[in-house]
Amino acid sequence: MFVYDVCLQHILTCVGRPAQTSRTEILYAALDLADRSGLEAVTMHAVAGRLGVTPMALYRHVAGKDGLLDGLVELLLTELPRVPDDLAWPDRLARLAHALRASATRHPAVFPLLLQRPARTSAAVAIRDAVVAALEDAGLATADAERAERLMSTAILGFAASEAAGRFAHHDQTVLDADFACLLDSIGVLVSRANGDFVCLPHDKP
Repeated sequence: MFVYDVCLQHILTCVGRPAQTSRTEILYAALDLADRSGLEAVTMHAVAGRLGVTPMALYRHVAGKDGLLDGLVELLLTELPRVPDDLAWPDRLARLAHALRASATRHPAVFPLLLQRPARTSAAVAIRDAVVAALEDAGLATADAERAERLMSTAILGFAASEAAGRFAHHDQTVLDADFACLLDSIGVLVSRANGDFVCLPHDKP
């Protein structure tokens, strides 16, 4: 037993204890990797290498590549500025819309994930639920608010992703801003048709 204890102590001394990391560090390392090299570069091995740990160390915090991608969706949503609950619902929706558009500009390679993967983590789901809550405050029943959230988020995410990817690069910025304002008006019309009270969402950035 003495020999075993001495050998184990020698191994720990020579090799060192496993490097420690956290889920937050892992996700930000994955985001940085994706921003620099694209989503295809995000692998467990690549993220582990960036953090200086073994891939197995990551599995204590994320369930493989799917866990990394779900975490990136969470980061994109939770980095949005918090919108006060006491704001009127049109202002809440407009602020979130503008924040999503800005996020697409910051993370053009990663942003399409929001169109490809649902919100799965509790933090990501909370952002989606905040949109549904704003729509319920607008007078929509829960089922209608959930449908409206799906429609408006698809429209806003699609516009923002297209703009960030360069699809509209041949247009002047003033044209794109006017297009986005028109999109916000359309969302107001969608909600108004459901509750019978016409309201426009604010066009100006908060």
